[in-house]
Amino acid sequence: MSMATSKIVVKVGTNVLTRPDGSLDVTNISHLVDQLVLLKKQGHQLVLVSSGAVGAGRELLPDADQLDPVIRRQMLSAIGQVRLMELYRQLFAGHQLLCGQVLATKEDFRDRMHYLNMRNCLEALLHDRVIPIINENDVVSVTELMFTDNDELAGLVTTMLNADRLVILSSVDGLYTAAPDDPTAELIESLAAHDESVLGHVAPVKSSFGRGGMGTKVRMAQQTARLGAEVILANGRRPNILTQVLSGQGPCTRIAATNAKPSNLKKWLAQQAATNGTVYVNAGAQDALLDESKVSSLLPVGVVSIEGDFNKGDLLHILGPDGKAIGIGIAQYDAATAGEAIGQKGHKPLVHYDYLVLM
Repeated sequence: MSMATSKIVVKVGTNVLTRPDGSLDVTNISHLVDQLVLLKKQGHQLVLVSSGAVGAGRELLPDADQLDPVIRRQMLSAIGQVRLMELYRQLFAGHQLLCGQVLATKEDFRDRMHYLNMRNCLEALLHDRVIPIINENDVVSVTELMFTDNDELAGLVTTMLNADRLVILSSVDGLYTAAPDDPTAELIESLAAHDESVLGHVAPVKSSFGRGGMGTKVRMAQQTARLGAEVILANGRRPNILTQVLSGQGPCTRIAATNAKPSNLKKWLAQQAATNGTVYVNAGAQDALLDESKVSSLLPVGVVSIEGDFNKGDLLHILGPDGKAIGIGIAQYDAATAGEAIGQKGHKPLVHYDYLVLM
């Protein structure tokens, strides 16, 4: 992979962009912009996923802390997003670059048409002089429409754009074998995309102003690596950390991309959580689907039962005999037709391989 043509998503957490009191750390943001500009001049295509809007709003309207938590978040985000983007605009303008604002909700990734429209918009913004800056639309995002945090948003964007790398900058150097402040803790410099043992080491700690913890980061990072992008976790408060880790230096945790090359449709499927129905399959169907030596669709003969009143084109969760998820696929016909064909041979696939992604 030529570094000159790399497509890189950089996610910057709240603790990198703000001081301990929650106000914007303009010095550190300026240093981050300087690094992004240098990478841009080296020929990289860059997307910035930036937290910090709520912190910026809190700085401007400190008495909002007395409001209802949901209203406060929406209000501070609406005010703070303007402040944050104006700061980015000024800093990038100093280098003759433009920045474009993209605000997203989870619904934008669930609906295939919204997803493709957003991808087309971002691809258009990957212009020589433009840095797209993405943040969650906190003004309209509540409960089920909210991302776990901006790490999840960054992973979705990385996969959507078929980016080569995702760099997640927080206030620690990466993953550790224990809590970072534990004197016995050691930095985990590399992690396999399928190695879940590390989750046992991760402390359930999150930042003062952010929503996510390190466990969330690990799960998201590993899924992103399984879908084809290298993921790097590093400390955004270290000088020149971006340029260092992208040249193979500096302290960080690297999660190498797997060799799997799923289609764009399968990448989209892999990131869906909400489905319209559930299909339970027998052991034989489970073994066939999970057999990496051959390509298998889900046939009705292997189905034990179905749940949900789904239609053709709806998303289905596929569960094995033990109730564990096997994959997600697109129904080739509706629930009524599927119900009549359960356990029978001679029917076309309920989920075709081309529209099926395994967990």
